[in-house]
Amino acid sequence: MEAIMKVGPKGQVVIPQEIRHAMNIYPGSKVLFRLVGNKLEIEKPPQDAVAIFRESAKGMGKLKFHPHEAYEEELEERIN
Repeated sequence: MEAIMKVGPKGQVVIPQEIRHAMNIYPGSKVLFRLVGNKLEIEKPPQDAVAIFRESAKGMGKLKFHPHEAYEEELEERIN
């Protein structure tokens, strides 16, 4: 699979849709650029499971969850 794309005025290049889909690259995905001789390689870096967990955990503190209230609500629904 190959494609010729034009470099924009800011040095940006659009990764063709077929290649993005084949590599599972979506908005927000990270890509690794590597210069090998006179060739540029683009690779999807391995995912760092610890970093993903940390990012997920950051949002957990924002949850407003009271276990006792949830239990009481569930108990109330089951009784009625």
